[in-house]
Parts: sequence; C-alpha cells; structure tokens
Amino acid sequence: QVQLVESGGGLVQPGGSLRLSCAPSGFTFSRYGMGWVRQAPGKGLEWVSGIDSGGTSTGYADSVKGRFTIFRDNAKNTLTLQMNSLKPEDTAVYYCAKSVTTIWGRGTVDYDYWGQGAQVTVSS
Repeated sequence: QVQLVESGGGLVQPGGSLRLSCAPSGFTFSRYGMGWVRQAPGKGLEWVSGIDSGGTSTGYADSVKGRFTIFRDNAKNTLTLQMNSLKPEDTAVYYCAKSVTTIWGRGTVDYDYWGQGAQVTVSS
C-alpha cells in the first residue's frame, strides 16, 4: 500500500532553516508528481509546492516563493523541501502528498495520498 513518511520537522527561530524529507513506498515514485501541503493552526489546507515526476518542473505558492525549494531524487526515492528564511506564519503541519498524475497541481484534489505530517514551528 502507498505510504508517505515525513521527517525533519521541529522548532526553529525566525530566519532559520529546516529541511523536510519524505520517504515514499508502495508505488513507483518516479512515475508521479509530488507535492507539499501544509495546515496552520485553525486554518485550512494550503498547497505549498509541487514537482513533476522527472524533477524538471516545480511550482511554489506565492507565500513561500524564493524561500522554499522542492527537489527529488528518483534513484534514492526521496522528496525534500528545503525551507529557508522561515517566518512565524510558516508554522504548520506539513504533509507530503502524491499526485494523481506525472505532473504537480496547485489544488489538494490533485493529490490522492498523504503522509502523517511533520510539525514545523517557527518561533523565538
């Protein structure tokens, strides 16, 4: 069965960096786009970033553009979200998600499997 396991969350000060990783299993990773979605306390799901199956196309929400970088290693079956210049408003649970196709989408409906989530807290 499809499983997505996130790691790398934690507490960081404003301006700091964190790297989230996702370990997928149960499907052919290289055939699907992937994404990251987050949910801040008391708010709905927000798409953060996406990457196509080959790693050649990426997209970012305006709120994280220029600060976050998504990349993947199909040989090692890993998905990563590098988060720099973190702000308190980035505090959320971050979910790794598998796309329904080879490409990424900006909507949560574009993803059919989700991980359990990793908590990211940005606070001084």
